[in-house]
Amino acid sequence: MGNLTRDPELRYTPSGTAIASFGIAINRTWTGADGEKKEEVCYVDINMFGRRAEVINEYFSKGSPIFIEGRLQFQQWETKDGQKRNTLRVVAEDFQFIGGKAKKNEGSSAPEGVGPNDVNEEEIPF
Repeated sequence: MGNLTRDPELRYTPSGTAIASFGIAINRTWTGADGEKKEEVCYVDINMFGRRAEVINEYFSKGSPIFIEGRLQFQQWETKDGQKRNTLRVVAEDFQFIGGKAKKNEGSSAPEGVGPNDVNEEEIPF
């Protein structure tokens, strides 16, 4: 669970499958042994496929809270100049709205009093 660090980027494969790429920031706070409050942020790149990718693109923007379920994917490659590179990202399989839903650029949540469990999933075609 985290907040989007950038607007989703939607693209399509040659076969027509939608892919939404975005990042989330996950905040963690704790109290150290010295009693001082500490905080760290973990940035995670996410890929979502299919109709869910199109929904992500329609309803989420930078700063939107989201809950993601998925699997880790490790990728390795070599640059043209011979340097080895790798990345670890999440391939999202499902998501949940946090704090309601809103269309892009229409605010950050649904009308007051509407929580994440009150979202009518029939309104969101997957």
